[in-house]
Amino acid sequence: MIYLKSFTFPNADIEFNFFMNIQRTCYDSYYPFKILSKHDLDRLDFDTVTILYGGNGSGKSTALNVIAEKTGIYRDSIYNKSNFFSDYVNMCGMNVEEDISDNSRIITSDDVFDYMLNIRNLNEGIDLKREKLFDEYLDAKYSQFQMKSLADYERLKKVNNSRRKTQSRYVRGELMDNVREYSNGESAFLYFTEKIGENGLYLLDEPENSLSPKRQMELLSFIEDSARFFGCQFIISTHSPFLLSMRGARIYNLDENPVTIQRWTELENVRDYYDFFKTHEKEFQ
Repeated sequence: MIYLKSFTFPNADIEFNFFMNIQRTCYDSYYPFKILSKHDLDRLDFDTVTILYGGNGSGKSTALNVIAEKTGIYRDSIYNKSNFFSDYVNMCGMNVEEDISDNSRIITSDDVFDYMLNIRNLNEGIDLKREKLFDEYLDAKYSQFQMKSLADYERLKKVNNSRRKTQSRYVRGELMDNVREYSNGESAFLYFTEKIGENGLYLLDEPENSLSPKRQMELLSFIEDSARFFGCQFIISTHSPFLLSMRGARIYNLDENPVTIQRWTELENVRDYYDFFKTHEKEFQ
């Protein structure tokens, strides 16, 4: 499924005219201006899976965030916009082939990191409550409590409950089990599988962060299946050789000037991996 067919960015001439007409001169940065235009990138045509490849500073994350803002899709984490961000987005254009569904979203590294922190914080709170319940159990079980009025009814229930149960059964009954705390890689992978649904446009910014090679290959299969069987379109920024190998993906190399479409085996990052393992090939035998 293709929702977003193409997207245009202002070229260097348009940017120059904009700066000649503005009255604001007190800013140190004109971001996101002059990022994509320096690679002569003024148009992207999308496939079911489109990948933006490039090193740090190549503009692949900038492009994703501009597209997300223009399309109005959902994001979890707040994005810190520059003074000129809205001006830049207004100068962009898009060609939509199908209506973009409400469950579409951009997923960034900040989203995944916040998700993992929230699980840890929740578990820490549960652990503190568990310790208090241990003390409460012992206090109730061995107290000399006698009910004197209806105001003591809740205390009576706790005393009777503690005397009928073991400490572990009492605590389990009063407290939810800890949210299972997975490894960083497991938590990150679960975040993607929970947030990516059917029939949506999904922008993924360097999803390989926090994922082991094995998890990256699992995410690769998940994305391929979502695109093939569940009506999803993906635009992904990455330099992971595992994700770059995705079947049928259209790959833009933002390290080239002008930006070109290349096969994943032609990309410098992938070739570096290939050369390294070829050098050490005998050690694997």
